[in-house]
Amino acid sequence: MTALRERPNTALMVIDVQNGVVTGSHDRDGVVARIAALVDRARAEQVPVVWVQHNDEGLEHDSEAWQIVSELAPDEAEPVVQKHYGDSFEGTDLEAVLAERAVGRVVVTGAQSDACIRSTLHGALVRGYDVTLVADAHTTEDLTAYGAPSPDLVISHTNLYWQWAKGVGKTGDVVSAADVDFAGESHADREQSG
Repeated sequence: MTALRERPNTALMVIDVQNGVVTGSHDRDGVVARIAALVDRARAEQVPVVWVQHNDEGLEHDSEAWQIVSELAPDEAEPVVQKHYGDSFEGTDLEAVLAERAVGRVVVTGAQSDACIRSTLHGALVRGYDVTLVADAHTTEDLTAYGAPSPDLVISHTNLYWQWAKGVGKTGDVVSAADVDFAGESHADREQSG
């Protein structure tokens, strides 16, 4: 039950699924395929799909690295938010895009689990959104050389801690791609009311 009561709709967010971000990421092809299936479902159910693209020195606008992967393509009517920070809300028009569509709940997919996904999850929750993380539709690269856990453990940990995320009037939850319910309440809402 979102804190944004005047916004009953749900949107699917596809964050940074760009050539220069997901190439070589953990289960890249599986994650992209699950995101593609969710995009198809969202479109069929008339759920807004919002795309986010990161921009920086390694992902220069219009470069090959910056492009969304070839398996996915925003529809011309779907907004593409350009960002420069980890949190997709920071310094962007994402809030206005979601408000225009009366969105109070976001379903999050994309990359990277330990950077832009985590930042956006928290950014959305503190702004009043219910936030569903799709457990098997986000990924990250291998940063074990820098002391990080292996990518599968990073993804697992992100899924683990996000299932308990909540605030006044807003919740976070985690579901598999197969269990995403765009029309209904979040998993956490169903548990609270049941």
